[in-house]
Amino acid sequence: MRTAEDACFQALGRELATLSFPATRLERRPINPAIQNHPHFSLLHFTKTAERPGGLSAEETYAGRSNLVYIAPGGNERTGGTSVALNAHIDVVAPWFPPRVRRGTVYGRGACDDKGPVVSIIGALKALSEVMAEAGLRLNRDMVAMFVVEEETGGNGSLSLAMDRGLKSFFDCVVVGECTGLKLHPANRGAVWYRAELKPPAGVSPFEMFAFVNQELEAEGAALRAESFHPLFPQRPVQTCHGILGRFGEHPSRICGEVNFTVHCPQPPTEALERLVRDCLEAGLAGYIGAYGDKTKVIEPASRKPLVARHYDLHCTAAGFQVNVHGATGHMGAIRERDGAITKLAHFVRSLVRSKARLEAFSGGPVSFALDGATPGDTLLLEGGQGFVPTHGIEEVMARLRTAVERGAENYLRLVGRTEAGAEMVRVTYEKLHNAAFDGDTDSPAMCNALAAARACRLPQDEPILGWTVSCDARLFACEYPGMPVLTFGPGQLAFAHSDQEQIALEDIRKAAEFLAVFLLRQTGTVG
Repeated sequence: MRTAEDACFQALGRELATLSFPATRLERRPINPAIQNHPHFSLLHFTKTAERPGGLSAEETYAGRSNLVYIAPGGNERTGGTSVALNAHIDVVAPWFPPRVRRGTVYGRGACDDKGPVVSIIGALKALSEVMAEAGLRLNRDMVAMFVVEEETGGNGSLSLAMDRGLKSFFDCVVVGECTGLKLHPANRGAVWYRAELKPPAGVSPFEMFAFVNQELEAEGAALRAESFHPLFPQRPVQTCHGILGRFGEHPSRICGEVNFTVHCPQPPTEALERLVRDCLEAGLAGYIGAYGDKTKVIEPASRKPLVARHYDLHCTAAGFQVNVHGATGHMGAIRERDGAITKLAHFVRSLVRSKARLEAFSGGPVSFALDGATPGDTLLLEGGQGFVPTHGIEEVMARLRTAVERGAENYLRLVGRTEAGAEMVRVTYEKLHNAAFDGDTDSPAMCNALAAARACRLPQDEPILGWTVSCDARLFACEYPGMPVLTFGPGQLAFAHSDQEQIALEDIRKAAEFLAVFLLRQTGTVG
């Protein structure tokens, strides 16, 4: 990570060094290990190894690592105006895939989340540097550009800068660059990532239990959504995403697009048994489509093909059946437009479990179900994210998710005739991202200047102004400095973030750069 960050900062530094603002400072600000004592610190789960199961300390993790900060002091030549910070992150999610450019669109991992916003900031500063030098103008108030690490793992890079009181003296409002589709948002929904460990006693299937845990997590997410009335979030962006199950999936907030499992039979399956298995799968699929829609009927504009070619494949084997479940990857914020393979799988498994007696009658012996790659008796891990809006506090959301996991485990245990408490079989932790929701003032001077800049640049905005349906580093600045305007804006479509088709139009980057340049002039009071 240190090596990759350094290479990225070198490239950005070369561009920033060409700017002609007077008295500027370009700094690598070290990540402050004291962030580990802050309530918004994200635990360093990614540093855990077999040799270091507890992971590295903050001192070890951030040794030699930094954020890149560019400071352009204002001349204070006019009254009015406010100092501004622009923020964007350089890290991306897995899996990486190489870039290509086709018909004015850049495809590649991180194209819209968050390289497009990074480039739009550089473009805005380049444009301002050239135009202001020619006009003999100087920024009236300070401007800071922050290029930060670790947004995708929880925001520790921005947290280090938000805690930096010396840096805070250079800004009184923040614009966080994200793929908002060129829309302005003065608020963000929150998100928390859960990790559920399912370890029932011998003879009880953790894979079957997962299907009922998933059902209760989905139900709790639906309840939270129903309760989430907030004027800035009328669309109720309270998403429930399950990103990792066993060896399948890459990221808690990346929708899992493929999961495989097997149906084990005591003897080679017959045609009658195959028909029954398929009937069970179709019954489960009907329940899933009823709740989430049929994404095989949705045409993806970029490819002009169905979002999902087919929901599953069923293959007969000598030992039973192989079932491959298909979905569509993407950012958890776009879960309703995409297709979660893990939740679809849970519908299949619940249908099969409830029909197990019939399956065993047809197969002539015990039938079992197993996630591919899982070893019997091992703990099964399920990870995902839950979105929420300012109507709910993060601690309440965590408690309700934990109870839902325990309730789902207990529902399954009762179904198979067990009497243990669900809480004895599961462990729920929140060691990864835990972002609070925040709401800002839609009439703040910064928001008014931003809307005026958007009108000048002919960027259509939502009416009324809404909160962003995703969580990002904006909440770190909003929580650290209550009352300070914190806006989220940038090029790129959320539907493509974290997906296998991640992309951004170059024209959108140009529009974002134009907006940022005009906004900086207005917000700093450099022009009227």
